[in-house]
Amino acid sequence: MIAPHALLQIANSQQPIPGYGTFFIFTLVKLLVFFTIYMLGVAYLTLAERKISAWIQGRYGPNRAWGKGGFGQPIADGIKNFMKEESEPGSAAEPLFTIAPALAFIPALTIWCVIPWASPLPTRWGLVDIQLADLPIGFLFILALASLGVYGIVLAGWASNNKYSLLGGLRSSAQMVSYEIAMGMSTIPVILLAGNVSLNAIVRQQAHSMWNAFNLTIAFFIFIVAAFAETNRVPFDLPEAESELVAGYHTEYSAMKFSLFFIAEYANMLTSSALMATLFLGGWDIPFTGWDNAAPFTVLKTVLTFGCFATKILFFLFLFMWVRWTLPRFRYDQLMSLGWRMLLPLALGYIVLIAATVLVLDAVGVHPGPIHSLVLLLENVCVVLLLFVMVDHGRIMSPAYGRAQQAELLRLRARSARAALGSGGAQ
Repeated sequence: MIAPHALLQIANSQQPIPGYGTFFIFTLVKLLVFFTIYMLGVAYLTLAERKISAWIQGRYGPNRAWGKGGFGQPIADGIKNFMKEESEPGSAAEPLFTIAPALAFIPALTIWCVIPWASPLPTRWGLVDIQLADLPIGFLFILALASLGVYGIVLAGWASNNKYSLLGGLRSSAQMVSYEIAMGMSTIPVILLAGNVSLNAIVRQQAHSMWNAFNLTIAFFIFIVAAFAETNRVPFDLPEAESELVAGYHTEYSAMKFSLFFIAEYANMLTSSALMATLFLGGWDIPFTGWDNAAPFTVLKTVLTFGCFATKILFFLFLFMWVRWTLPRFRYDQLMSLGWRMLLPLALGYIVLIAATVLVLDAVGVHPGPIHSLVLLLENVCVVLLLFVMVDHGRIMSPAYGRAQQAELLRLRARSARAALGSGGAQ
């Protein structure tokens, strides 16, 4: 009905609590509105990807389909995919082959039901949460569902009965398992500061102190890297590496089944962006003001907070696309090394550091507030400088660099030069 944390604010604002019938009707309306916005957003992300890649590469991108600027391109793509003939390998496991694309898409779509979009909306029947379900364990629900997406990809690779598809599915499962651990660990400091696993509680904690992107910078960095790996985006797109695996786990798919995998990828991007905005950028909280998260709630507050949340999501979506058209992909050994040898130990050490800091601050009587946030901010500045400026340079984040020392590289180059001279003299 209405979130328990808002009952005090309802009492202060003299807003009635909606009844069960009203709650049911509003839930149906929110379900329809959220699903429509979500699916339209996913469809037009494909156009945004093409436009941004064209901008980076100095091209125009789609500009002729159904109107000026190519804004009908997603509709044209959808009609084309519906009209194309479905093909299926004769040796495929038909039930699993058919259901795999849906299994890849459904978890990303379902996660949206626990993400708060904006401040509560006042109506004549009472306050209505702009959220489908305010679960007390909302964050744990997200982690549980997000881990199910890999089943669709693995089943697609296995059910296709194709060696390239199978290798893509195996790569994807190993990659997701590796980075899910780091992603889960990176969120523990967020829970330590919020003292709750409810997403609304996490938003409120940031509204009353400082965004976790500044309080928990290393956790924010780990979560972003893991989100790129979980969505199979460059530089972590090894499961569908065209130069090695044709198209990876969806090699044998066509028409709408093929499109569902791409829809699932963009849906996961949208969901990951919303999660990063909620956990680390204050969710729907408008920065530098407390006006938006205090009673009485108004329609204006709901509209403005929704716009703020959408802006944060668009920022992360642009980051996904910017990185794709800027960086090359890792080798597979580099990808696994980054997850297990860099991110996981870093996440574990950071949990210990934040937990110790919170305990010390509580022991000396510094409770959550400006001083508490300032201490965490200064601590994170020191850790970031230590990690990325003084310690790194290829010694910790070795997957991004060659392992050979400079002297070894010079020796190998000299050997290659001698071999080239020798072959030239023999000719």
